[in-house]
Amino acid sequence: MALEVTGKLYKLFDAQQVTEKFTKREFVVELAGRNAQLVLFQLTGKRCGDLDAFQEGDAVHIVFSLRGREWTSRQGDVKYFNSLEVLKLEPAPAEPGTSAPSAGGPPPPDDEEVPF
Repeated sequence: MALEVTGKLYKLFDAQQVTEKFTKREFVVELAGRNAQLVLFQLTGKRCGDLDAFQEGDAVHIVFSLRGREWTSRQGDVKYFNSLEVLKLEPAPAEPGTSAPSAGGPPPPDDEEVPF
């Protein structure tokens, strides 16, 4: 099952050679809203280069899968890990009636406040 999100590139990291056969590249996306969220995503293998076309501040649309696994330490402690594995990374489409977003432009408006 693929999930999708649109946000602004907040931080880009270099590729990491984790093992002989496994390379990953992480990046952080700022998701706008009342309480902006900074979310870590990862590209793996040949997809690591997909990030080269972007800069911090660029608006992006991401299609990703949620991955999780169990890990047992040498002491027998069990831990669980999640990762957001990017399937597709592309520039965010401009909203109708607006120009394309720029890296230096104003942030999107916050979500409307709901009275209680």
